[in-house]
Amino acid sequence: MIETKPSAAGAAAPLPDRAVVPPVWGRITNIMVDHGEGAWLVSVDGDRYLDYSSGIGVTNTGHAHPRVVAAVQAQAAKLLHGQQNITYHEPGLRLYERLRTLLPGDNLAFLSNSGAEAVEASIKLARIATGRPVIIAFRYSFHGRTAQTMALTAAKDVYRGHFEPLPGSVYHTAYPYCYRAPGGPHAPEACTCDWEAQLDLLFHQLVYPEHVAAIIIEPVLGEGGYIVPPPGFLPRLREITRQHGILLIADEVQTGFGRTGKLFAVEHWGVVPDVLVMAKGIASGLPLSGLIARRELIEAWPPGTHGGTYGGNVVSCAAANATLDVIEEEGLIANARERGAQFLAGLRRLAETRRSIGDVRGLGLMLALEFVKPDEGDGRVPDPDLTKRVIAEALGRRLIVLSAGSYANVVRIIPPLITTADEVDLALSILDESLTAAGA
Repeated sequence: MIETKPSAAGAAAPLPDRAVVPPVWGRITNIMVDHGEGAWLVSVDGDRYLDYSSGIGVTNTGHAHPRVVAAVQAQAAKLLHGQQNITYHEPGLRLYERLRTLLPGDNLAFLSNSGAEAVEASIKLARIATGRPVIIAFRYSFHGRTAQTMALTAAKDVYRGHFEPLPGSVYHTAYPYCYRAPGGPHAPEACTCDWEAQLDLLFHQLVYPEHVAAIIIEPVLGEGGYIVPPPGFLPRLREITRQHGILLIADEVQTGFGRTGKLFAVEHWGVVPDVLVMAKGIASGLPLSGLIARRELIEAWPPGTHGGTYGGNVVSCAAANATLDVIEEEGLIANARERGAQFLAGLRRLAETRRSIGDVRGLGLMLALEFVKPDEGDGRVPDPDLTKRVIAEALGRRLIVLSAGSYANVVRIIPPLITTADEVDLALSILDESLTAAGA
């Protein structure tokens, strides 16, 4: 089947069949998009979709923000590629300087292309800076789909289950998932999860802490279910890592650049990691990622031991500088807090009369509904089928939301940080209808 789309001259130009896209890209929607504007995607047929996926947490400034577009256009007319080993360029130097000041202390940044690449870089950096081999990650975590990052990931079987053997010297420990705690659900503020005891047991059963280079953590778990930790978790984890000389790596790929109502999620708990990994929202959709770390750590990398042809691409750096300008000057972090509080309160109201919603959680504009079968087992049996129906009903009403969680029983909601109060109310209304239509 050949699709057509009007060309710039008005004539119909043939488009290849969609079957040319490999099936490994599992479809979330079948929308043929024409353009985006703010929180909306517009199809070639003119249908408007409220995009509360943000390209999986990427378009924090909304689609095609004019200031970002202008920066990309201006830079693309001057230079498309200036490889970092060969040249310096102004957008890159300005971005390096800005990024290194986003954490306290004397830091440097490193730039690459994707979240997985940046996580890989953080592991290489931790090992060379400490001289230790072992990395500890958490259950429910997601860090990427490359070999090393698959070894760190424990969010869902599909991400790693077919690809053993994976790189070794990686161990997973318990995460304080208060809704699914063995003793029953409880408020995070009164957490009784035994995560610290489980980490201590790992040190006594499997690996000496003095062999551990780093512990890597998503401050709010992403693919694992948008799980917000209890208040004392990250501060205590920071204490434990310091006690043993272990580096703390914060994977802020999905939580960074205002997503949770702070520039970085670790700020909610007053924690300063040794290494902070970033991607997604950094450049409003252009491929860019990186890390920030203390100067002495990054200077432990001898020249040539890490790099990449496209890392720190000049056009992406221009987009990132414009993105940071927009976030700072247009109040997007405050808007994320305000709209997030509005949305979370609305979701809790929707859950009051629906027993199939086991948990409502979120931080800023990183929100989730967890669906269960309330009359089976202990009332927390995951219900992925209901989750699929809710997502499908929302899409049919022109609202895009995604799934998450180890059992794919979580609806995650990721609005752009520019979204308005009226758009949040519209989304809540659509979700209310969708829940009813799905039988929730």
